[in-house]
This record gives sequence, structure tokens and C-alpha cells, in this order.
Amino acid sequence: MIEAEIRKKLDNWQEIIAKYQKPDTKRAIIQLINTFLPFFAIWTLMYFSLSWSYWITLFLGVVNAFFLARIFIIQHDCGHSSFLKSKKWNNAIGFFCSFFSSIPFKYWARVHSYHHSHSSQLEYDDRDVGDIKFLTVKEYAERSRWGRFKYRVFRHPLVMFGITPSAYLLISNRMMVYSFKGWDKTKRSQVINNVSLLVVYIILGFLFGWKKFLAIQIPLLMMFGAISFWFFYVQHQHEYTYKAWRNNWDHLVASIRGSTYYKIPRMFQWLTGNICFHHIHHLSSRIPNYNLERCAKENPILQKYVTVLTFKESLKCMFVKLWDEEKNRMISFREFYRLQKRMA
Repeated sequence: MIEAEIRKKLDNWQEIIAKYQKPDTKRAIIQLINTFLPFFAIWTLMYFSLSWSYWITLFLGVVNAFFLARIFIIQHDCGHSSFLKSKKWNNAIGFFCSFFSSIPFKYWARVHSYHHSHSSQLEYDDRDVGDIKFLTVKEYAERSRWGRFKYRVFRHPLVMFGITPSAYLLISNRMMVYSFKGWDKTKRSQVINNVSLLVVYIILGFLFGWKKFLAIQIPLLMMFGAISFWFFYVQHQHEYTYKAWRNNWDHLVASIRGSTYYKIPRMFQWLTGNICFHHIHHLSSRIPNYNLERCAKENPILQKYVTVLTFKESLKCMFVKLWDEEKNRMISFREFYRLQKRMA
């Protein structure tokens, strides 16, 4: 069985990844420079392009949405305290990045940390914390027609990668959707983040003009949200992923099989901060994004059991909707109904 083989071959995984968990201040500073400078430059060009053609503005927005994704990866690493050695500087830079991503730093980091410790677990109350909601075949079969309809609408690609990311940025991150015991400080930091973001937006709105500012910022955030959701989706809800109930759950297997190596063109790998090596990131969230590729290249064993997806192959992920516990894979609605007919 592949799970047993993974445990045996990678029983020393903690020793393998140890040296890659050390932050590098020089590389971190270089990443800050080569991320923020292009973002500011393209945002400025977007502003001036409004007087030329809005299509040019939108095209530049697509490019800048990827730089915004790169900014968010820096924020993401700061939330894991992996970007720099100093906790103080991780917090300061992460908070600064949140003004660009519009995602509250401390709150999102806590939710994301919960995701890491529960990723690929099937417990209903835990599976959608910091993750994209899914149902098992059994759960979907037990739903009413209305319940099935709502789930099908939610899982439709236009909703999943169009409407949902915008709702996530505009609504979900503005309130405490998830709150656990001891999160009072996190709640206060979210309020501070939201108020600070509102103040910054008001200042920028008056500085650049509300119409122009929103004409740039709204599509930029929408495209950034779609990109982020897509990457997160294909890295966890691919066909041959790993899902298990908590009493049978294994962190090592969940990281290697529950995540993917998203083999995308090098330019997009750079723009998205190496998050394509998602299985290694889940093995240890303390590895800075700028060390992920080196860890993968120097340790081929980490690549042996992971599901590798190219962009073309990842498009198939849009059609997998339900976790089949018997087949141990995600299946489509078509497969589900075909199975139901056979059983009828």
C-alpha cells in the first residue's frame, strides 16, 4: 500500500527538511524588492492607462494580480513566522502586506494554521476551516434536492473561481467566520486590520479619485482572488488526493498525497512564490517560500510519491466534486449519478 511505503521511505523526513527551515535575510529582502517595486510600477501604469483604454488597464491588472499573489505569499510566510528570523519583523511585514491583499494578517494566519493541522481530515466541522468546502459521496446522497442544488451551484467553476473569491475578500475576511477558544486577541487584530485598511482606501480614494481608484482596485482584487482560489483548489482537491478521518489521519501522508506538485511554467512559479511545491510546504510550514524549490531539487524522494499536475492536467480538477471513501478519490457529479443508477 502506497501510504505504508511513504511512511517507510520518508521516516526521516524531519531530518531531510531541517536545513531548509532557516530564513535568509538577504533573500527575503531581495524578494521584497523584486515583488513590491514591479507591483507599484504596474499599478501606476494602470492608473495612467485609464486615459488610454480600459482594456489595457485590465490586461495590466492580470499581470499585477500575479504580483499581488506574490505579495500574499510573503504575507503567508510571515504568518508562519518563516519569512525572516525576527518575529517582530515577520509581523510588521505581514501586516503591511495585508493592505495590498486586503486579507487581515493575524486572523488569516490563525485560520491557515488550523488548516495545516487539520488538512485532509474528514471531520465535517474541521474540513472547511481555511479550506474549500467539499462533501463526501455519502453526505451528498443524504442531502435533499435543494441541498444538492446549493452544493452544485457552489461547486460550479463560475461560482467557485468567480463569485466566491470576491465574496471571500469582501465579506468573509471582514468578520470572524471562524472563532475558537483563546482567539480574543486575534479578533481585536482583525478589527484593527479592517479599520486600518478602510482608512488607507479612503486616503487613496481621495488621492487618485474614487472612480479611478476603484476601476483599478476592484478588478485587481477579483483577479487575485481567482488566482489564489485556483491554486489552493488544485493543490488539495485533485482527483487522487488524500482524505481520512482523524483517528486514521497521518501528517506525512496528508502532506505528500493530500497536496500536489503543480508543475507550471517557471515564470508563474516565480510569481506565485514557489507555492507549487505545496506538498513540501505542508510537510513544514517553517520552510520559507524561497527555499522550497531547493528542498525539492536536492531531495528527489520528496517528489516520488506526490501527485504531479501540469496546468493542462489541472483543468480536470474542475470536474471533481465529491470525495468517494470507497474509491479513495474525488469523483464528478456524473460519476455519482452513474453509480446511483447502477445501485437502483
